[in-house]
Amino acid sequence: MNTLKNKVQLIGNLGNDPEIKTFDGGKTVARFSMATSDYYKKENGDKVTETQWHNIVAWNGTAKIVEKLLKKGNEVIVEGKLTSRSWDDKEGVKHYITEVVANEILLLKSKEQE
Repeated sequence: MNTLKNKVQLIGNLGNDPEIKTFDGGKTVARFSMATSDYYKKENGDKVTETQWHNIVAWNGTAKIVEKLLKKGNEVIVEGKLTSRSWDDKEGVKHYITEVVANEILLLKSKEQE
């Protein structure tokens, strides 16, 4: 049951090409944004789309897969956990971010397949 306490599953499209960074010591991180959309109809029948943007982070082996396979526009499934962190910038302003740390990523559709 512990794996169900903080589990996120998303299906959506990459909003940008992944940013890849390799650190001293060999650790690799990949970061990208991902859009998920939900649809509903108003009383008058008009279709409304609501899009949410998610920050995705992948480390090491998963990051290397992201680097090789993923591009802006790809449709993917991401499974991971939700995390939040904060930092202070050079002016001392505190910033907050919520991210999904991915442990599995599956490519559903690339832009070339469309």
